[in-house]
Amino acid sequence: MFRIMGEFALGFDMMNALDTPAVTVFGSARIGRDEPIYAQAEALGRALALAGFVVITGGGPGTMEAANKGAFEAGGVSVGLNIELSHEQKANAYQTKSMSFEHFYARKVMLVKYSTGFVVMPGGFGTLDELAECLTLIQTRKVHPFPVFLVGTAYWQGLLDWLRSEPARLGLIAPDDLELFKIVDDVQAIPAEVRRYHDAEQPDDFKRP
Repeated sequence: MFRIMGEFALGFDMMNALDTPAVTVFGSARIGRDEPIYAQAEALGRALALAGFVVITGGGPGTMEAANKGAFEAGGVSVGLNIELSHEQKANAYQTKSMSFEHFYARKVMLVKYSTGFVVMPGGFGTLDELAECLTLIQTRKVHPFPVFLVGTAYWQGLLDWLRSEPARLGLIAPDDLELFKIVDDVQAIPAEVRRYHDAEQPDDFKRP
C-alpha cells in the first residue's frame, strides 16, 4: 500500500511539472529496431515533439523506445514511465523525464491522466489492456473524450469488424462507442488533429469527439 502511495506521490510530482499538452503512445516492447512499426513510431514521436507536444510512453524498448527516440532527437520532452518486470521491459535511453513503477495500476494512471490524446500502435495483451482502459474511461466519462488513434488498418480492422459484428450487434456497446477511436495509417496527420481538438475543447465540455 505504501509503495503504491509513494508511486502516486512521485508520479504526480513529476507529471504535474509538464507545462504543455502531452500525447501518450502505446505499443509493444517486442518490436525490433529494423521493423517498419519502429520507424513509424519514431516518426510519430518526432512529429509530435515538433508540433509542441510532450510525448509519453511506457518507457520500455520496441515501439515505446521508438516514440521516445523521435521526440528526444527532435529536442522535445520525452517521458518514459517504466514498469519493473522480470523480462522484456528495460528503460530506453531516450527520456528527458523518467520514472520506474512496480505497479501497473499507478503507472496507467500517469499514462492516462496527463494526456490530451492517445496513439495505439500494434501490440499484444499489454497494449490491448491500455486501449481498453482508455476507451472505458472515455465511454464512462471518467476522463475527457480525447482523441484515440489506432495506427495500422491491417492490424486493427479485424478488431473493429468484431466489435461491430458481436458486442455492438448484441447491444453490449453502443453504436457510437465505435466513434471513440479512429484507425489511421498516416501518423504525420495525428499532431494536427490532436491540436485542433485541444484548441477547441473546453475544460468542462464532455462532448464526444
